[in-house]
Amino acid sequence: MLEMSAAMQHAMVAHAIAGLPHEACGLFAGLPGSHRVERFFGMRNVAESREIYVLDGLEMMDVERTADEAGLIVMGVMHSHTHTTNYPSPTDIADAARFDPFGMWHFVIVSLRHPEPSLRSFRILDGQVTEEPVAIDGAN
Repeated sequence: MLEMSAAMQHAMVAHAIAGLPHEACGLFAGLPGSHRVERFFGMRNVAESREIYVLDGLEMMDVERTADEAGLIVMGVMHSHTHTTNYPSPTDIADAARFDPFGMWHFVIVSLRHPEPSLRSFRILDGQVTEEPVAIDGAN
């Protein structure tokens, strides 16, 4: 299960909307051993595409450093689907093997297909996709 505040959920959805017409992306971090998102880092999609996202390597290093300095670890990646459902595409599944060969990361997808955005989270290991619950609370 992935846990986050309503404010974190809002930040991810707002970043997805701000990225239109392209897919948006970012990383999120939490305390070691936790499944709670403490910080979201909206990032630039260097692919500038409606169908794929590419995180900037230097920006990723900055996020890792900032998280580490705050006592947090990067625990996953968020990206948006601008015109499809929020389920991992074949490209997303292939990318998961590069980002997270051990299946430890959470992969959050925000779908903007319908007027009301929706957020789902997945674990991906060896090409197998497993949806996980997302618990949203009212805390900041």
